[in-house]
Parts: sequence; C-alpha cells; structure tokens
Amino acid sequence: MASPIRITGMNSGLDTESIITALTSTQKTKVTTLEGNQKRLTWKQDAWKNLNKKITDFYNGTMSSMRFSDAYSKKTTTVSDPNAVTVTTSGNAMNVTQKLKVNEVATSAYQTGAVIKTTDGSDVTSSTKMSELKYFDQLGPDADQKFNIAVKVGGENKTISYGADDTISDVVSKFRDAGINANFDEGQGRLYLSSRETGSAASFEILSVSPSKNDGVSPLGLTMSSDAAETGAYQAGMDAEIELNGVTYKSKNGNFDINGLTITANQKTDDYITLTTRNDTSGIYDMVKSFIKEYSELINEMAKLYNADSAKSYKMLTDDEKDAMSDEEVEKWEEKIKDGLLSKDSTLNDVSSAMRSIMASNFEVKNGNGETVTLNLANFGISTRSYFEASADERYAYHIDGDKDSEISSVKSAEDKLSQMITSDPDAVSNFFTALSKSLYSKLTDLMKSSDYSSSYTVYEDKLMNKQYSSYNDKISEANDRLTAAEDRYYKKFSKMETAMATLNSTQSSLSSFFGIG
Repeated sequence: MASPIRITGMNSGLDTESIITALTSTQKTKVTTLEGNQKRLTWKQDAWKNLNKKITDFYNGTMSSMRFSDAYSKKTTTVSDPNAVTVTTSGNAMNVTQKLKVNEVATSAYQTGAVIKTTDGSDVTSSTKMSELKYFDQLGPDADQKFNIAVKVGGENKTISYGADDTISDVVSKFRDAGINANFDEGQGRLYLSSRETGSAASFEILSVSPSKNDGVSPLGLTMSSDAAETGAYQAGMDAEIELNGVTYKSKNGNFDINGLTITANQKTDDYITLTTRNDTSGIYDMVKSFIKEYSELINEMAKLYNADSAKSYKMLTDDEKDAMSDEEVEKWEEKIKDGLLSKDSTLNDVSSAMRSIMASNFEVKNGNGETVTLNLANFGISTRSYFEASADERYAYHIDGDKDSEISSVKSAEDKLSQMITSDPDAVSNFFTALSKSLYSKLTDLMKSSDYSSSYTVYEDKLMNKQYSSYNDKISEANDRLTAAEDRYYKKFSKMETAMATLNSTQSSLSSFFGIG
C-alpha cells in the first residue's frame, strides 16, 4: 500500500518529518531488528543445508557400499600379453594362473565392391543414376522396371530392388534398410558393405552372383569373389575362438564369460599366454582410503564450523550502516557473521560426537582363522594425530600410516599396516570395516530420521526453522503495523497543531487589518 502524502510544518515551521522519525525510532528499530534476525536465520538455514548435503553425500558414498562383504571381494587378473585379451574379474573368480590361446577374433562379414564405372567413363558420385552405370544396359531394362539383388542377412533372405532413376545414394540407403552397413567411397569408386554384428551367424551374402535379367549386382560391382583386383572381395564373418586350459570356446562377439572372468579376444596369439588372478589388494586399500578421506574431510568441516568465533558482537547491518561502509567492509562484516552461525551449535556437536565415537570404537570380528578378535582402526595403522600436532579443526581427522599421498612426512614414512593386513588377513579387514561402516551408517540413519522438527535425511531441525521464518513474517508485519500507527498518531497531533496555528495566524491577521496595523 502506498504511503500517504503528508504536508506538515507549513505554519509552525517545524521539521515534523525528522521529529516524528525520532519519536518512532524505537518502533523502527524493532522492525529493523526483526528483519535482521530473519535474514540471519536464512543464512543459518543455508549453512545447515550446505553441511547437510555433505553429510548425505558421505552417507551415500563409499561408506554405504562398504557395509556389504561383496565390496571386499575384489579380484584382479594380470595378462602376460595385454594386447591379446582384455580381462574383467568378478569377485567370485578363482585365484589361479591359467593358460590361454586366441585362435580367432570375432569379425564382421565385409564386402569390398569392384570399381564402379559409367558408360561414358566419367567419375561415379553418390548422385549418379543407375541408368548411367556400365553393365546396366545389359540387364535389358524396360521403362519402370525394377532390378533385384538377392541377399541373405543373418540367415534371412531379403531382396533389394532399384530402378533406372535411383542414385548410388538411394541404393546405399536400401542396403542399410535391409540390415547391412553400406557406404560409397567416391574417392575409390567402390561400394563397401559389412554386417552390423560380428560372428558367422550375423554374416550377409550376395546371392545373385552372375549377370542375368533382373539381377542387379553387376552395375554395382558386387560379387562374392575373393579376388580384389577388379571384382572386389568378400570376407565372411567369423566367431572368436579361444583355448583356455585345453578347452575350446567360441563366441560371436569376442566376449567369453568363464568362471568369474570376462575375457575379450583382441588379437590372435601364436602361443599360449598366462592369466593370473589374485586378490586386488590395491582396490580394497583404495576403497578404505576413500572412506577415511571422505570421513576426515567431513569431520574437519564440522569442527571448523563448531569452533568458529560466534561473532555475537557483529550485529546485522541496517541499510544506513551499509551506506556508510564500503562494499568490501560490508562483505567482510557479513562473512564474519556467516562463519560463526553454527558456532557451538548443540545439534552439530551431537552429530559430530556420535560419528567420532563410532570411529573410535572396538569391534569384535572373525579373522581368517575363524577366531573372534577385537579390533579398532589403530590395528590397521589408521589413527588421528596427537593433540599437539593437529590444529583444533583437524584433531579428529584420520590418517593411514604409509599413505604415499599424505602431506605429513611422519605418516608417509610409517609402516603400511593396512596393506599388510589386506594381504595377510583379508577376512579380518572385510569383517572389521563392514562392522564399522554398518554402525556408522545406522547411526546417521537414526540422526536423519523424520520428526516433528526435521525432514527425513536431515540432521538439523529444518521444519522448526521454517516455522521460525514464518513467525518472523508475522512479527515483522505486526511491528510495521505498530510503526505505522505510531506515525499516524503523531502526524494527527502535529496536524491539529498546524490547524490551530493556522487559525491563530488568521485571527492575528484580521485584527491587524482592523486596527490598521501592518
């Protein structure tokens, strides 16, 4: 609603605007304070949203997959000739060394056409019509007559038909529609055909191999001859074939799934090569390292927010205060407030403490001998730095002894217990980290449950904050109403004074006129 136009001070000469502003300053301050508090709340909501996302990312990250034993069933296979085959190893593959020979690789059927010529010796292009090609007139064409090419594609008989006015490009499209890859190379003047899949079953064949009436192969240079000099050449598609430990296997696409290994044959071998499958210790190490890194980054962030200066002495700036400051000064002032919004926050402390407690816990697990042992992170060479070595914001971060990527020299040079444990007792490693990640995941699940004050997958009271924000809207509206009412009340009083003074001035003017004064 537009503010009323008020004309004051005309008779009294007083600056009533300034006077009323001073008289209502208390009410105005209440409005400004409420607006500032609401904005501070918005900043706090944003701070929590950012942190909550980091917590949910950690919750859904490496820790989530580490809860299951399959995550530790990592195997790798080394190949003595990596150019010959590519091997993908599943967790149920056997730890063994095997002999492999590649007899054939999977190929597509391929047809190289003979050079296509025109009757007048000009160059053939994609737009050349069939009637312009050499040998076309030998087919005995009549008006609107169609000429056929009989083909077999993947065991299915098909017919490709064209007319005199069809172009090379049109015929290429007809081959493609029949399920054959086709292309005309204008530079070579040849048609090239291939099957869309590898293997003998996916091969195609040109069934019409000699010129005759209605047989359309001769103008296009397509025969099934293996002599490429003039007639082109045809290669049938072949299945891949390997010998693994004395047993022969065939595959139309070159991939073999055998006993937990996926073997892709890339090139033929003259002799046997070896495949050696072992536990992937580096893969398990990298997974644990990723988990420790994700946890440490999160716990450091939480410590930084909790330990920050609360900046209580930094009040929210009014518009007038901002006008009196430079943009840089305003930015620094507001950043100081934002940095301290979660300082000593009880919810933040609860979440952080719960996570730290679980990470420091002992877990009873089975080792490789089936014995029950009590282990903690320190048994794997994973620990926090001492109180005096680490800063306040990094005292709860974990480091892996022997980690070559660590920036801490003492950590980098320490004995690599984790790798040793993965090699010597993978069951203990799997069982311990499964138990640890399950416990941590379960605790975070509980902390992120929906309640009357918070939404699901949220560790802070977002519902309560939303209500508080709405409450500020009501309070600001009420405070503005009180401010407007106070202003109206004072303006009415000053208006009455101005009216009385106007009457007095008018009376004095009349008396002066009556007595001839002035």
